[in-house]
Amino acid sequence: MSDHLYSVEQVAERLGLHARTVRNYVRDGRLPAVRIGKQYRIAHADLEAFTGRPVPEPLGETTWRDRHTEVSSIVEIDAVGAETAHRLTTLLTSAAATRGPGGSPLRIETVYDTERARMKVIVIGSLGDTARLFDYMEGVLAS
Repeated sequence: MSDHLYSVEQVAERLGLHARTVRNYVRDGRLPAVRIGKQYRIAHADLEAFTGRPVPEPLGETTWRDRHTEVSSIVEIDAVGAETAHRLTTLLTSAAATRGPGGSPLRIETVYDTERARMKVIVIGSLGDTARLFDYMEGVLAS
């Protein structure tokens, strides 16, 4: 069962009706809806009951039930030279900026302590993107 709520305009588009017609159905009580502020919202189940047929979930829209995973990682690298730290920072920031379309945001912060020759990398992103970044890091650090 879906908990998706549709606007009057979304219902009108799905049913091939004018938005005014859908609003009239709501006002007449033929199509159940809840009023949120100045707008009506129609529940997925109520839309199915109104049409008498199953209504597919809208493609590409996110509902509260969609699963989202995010990784927050802090990587500390000891005994790293300034040149390697700079190369690693450049690689990670460019990899984060050139991801494919539709991906979730990938955030990267790097800090290099020259006195201690220590680098800290903070990565926040999806599981796959984070794993790819770790592979890139391993490649730079292994050379």
